[in-house]
Amino acid sequence: MILDYGVFNSQFSIVNHRLEGDGVVHVDCGKNTQVIAGPDMIILHYTAGSSVMSSVRYLARPDVAASAHLVIGRAGEVVQLVPFNIVAWHAGKSRYAGRSGLNHCSLGIELDNLGQLRQEGGKFVAECGVVVPFDEVYVDEAGSGKTYWHRYTEVQERVLAEVCGVLTDSYSIQEIVGHSDVTERKVDPGPALQLPDWVRYY
Repeated sequence: MILDYGVFNSQFSIVNHRLEGDGVVHVDCGKNTQVIAGPDMIILHYTAGSSVMSSVRYLARPDVAASAHLVIGRAGEVVQLVPFNIVAWHAGKSRYAGRSGLNHCSLGIELDNLGQLRQEGGKFVAECGVVVPFDEVYVDEAGSGKTYWHRYTEVQERVLAEVCGVLTDSYSIQEIVGHSDVTERKVDPGPALQLPDWVRYY
């Protein structure tokens, strides 16, 4: 999907391929060094981790073959691990619109979210074992049966939309897609993600 939008009076700006603004923290992820040849898409993910900082620490580890440009927390905090002109390892084996190996043309944004949940003894439990309160459970009935997902917070979705707008104003972003759109191996960011009409992803 071709996107055409901008954000005026944003709290964020991009300086030397780094996001600046309230609540933005930078964490060094020195394992990523390859220059990206002009990002033209954004791929959205959820972390499936227990907290924003536990996910950041994991992604920044030198022995982990995964990383992302940004992680957005549930309170709207933003952590940048990889500059926007450097390849991050977030898409894995991926294909979309006739291209493969999408790490080399995309920016990866991880959202602090526990992902798909299972019912267990009257409770909703994440893959990592965390029990999710009922008011944080999103029920999706679009398929053949009900599935359960961790809700994103309103501030998290608002910050994501604003960040996407700033990135699109600064780079030649043409599409925003979910991780599940580029590989059958993944289901993130899942149906719980509710974005404004101008940040539709397919």
